[in-house]
Amino acid sequence: MRIGGSMGKASQRKLIVCSDLEQVPKVQRQIMEEATANGFSEKAVFAIRLALDEALCNAMKHGNHLDPQKRVTVTYSVDKDCIEIAICDEGPGFIPAEVPDPTQETHLSLPHGRGVMLMRKYMTHVRFNDKGNCVYLIKTIGCNRPE
Repeated sequence: MRIGGSMGKASQRKLIVCSDLEQVPKVQRQIMEEATANGFSEKAVFAIRLALDEALCNAMKHGNHLDPQKRVTVTYSVDKDCIEIAICDEGPGFIPAEVPDPTQETHLSLPHGRGVMLMRKYMTHVRFNDKGNCVYLIKTIGCNRPE
């Protein structure tokens, strides 16, 4: 598996949506239908949907500041063993290592900061580009492909 490079043997698809939270369920539905058609379990589909929701909402809210003129690009591929999703926004990016740990006592009451943690919990691999405006999500089933 090559995160951010070629997306393996499955055909790659691309969706470009405006920064409108109403677009999130449409993107999720399309990708989840393909995951289900490729034999991903209900548990895996739930995990992918949750991580995808967090990544899309973060891109729209924090990256593009809900500016309807800015786009979020979702590139993905699905096969029976692996789903790979890249979500990129037009924002300035961020430094993932600087996101406070939401499980620390001093951060428990903060209203934000759990998205990255949830993505990492539910996906096999999570990586950000150097700029911090693209996240790469991978969920493998029954195999561990090298990065």
